[in-house]
Amino acid sequence: MRRETKTWARRIAAAGLVSFALAYIPYHVYSRSGLARTLSLRRDLASLRARNRDLAAENERLAREAEALRRDPAAIERVARTELGWVKPGEIVVELPPPEEQRPAPPAVGRRPARASPPAPPTRAPHR
Repeated sequence: MRRETKTWARRIAAAGLVSFALAYIPYHVYSRSGLARTLSLRRDLASLRARNRDLAAENERLAREAEALRRDPAAIERVARTELGWVKPGEIVVELPPPEEQRPAPPAVGRRPARASPPAPPTRAPHR
């Protein structure tokens, strides 16, 4: 081989090696070493911390409500009336129909209402 060919072959090999290194190293750092996973886990950690804050606030609210139910007769009465539907002796209960948006829709115009009983069988005229 000529000396010039060897030089070009080495240059091409070196360029290929540098290209490979420049392509592989960022890929390796980003995906294989865990940079992408680390970023994903940081996002998950932030959302879990926010959820923990929400749950801690809910726990605090429930603890206050439980304490009120242990100590406050008005809280007990409120729960008995709203959740259990209890009334005091002598009270009159008035039930109102649901609002318009919760009522079932009337049957469509032109439709017959469903029959309560099946139709009578047809009668035949006697043979002559």
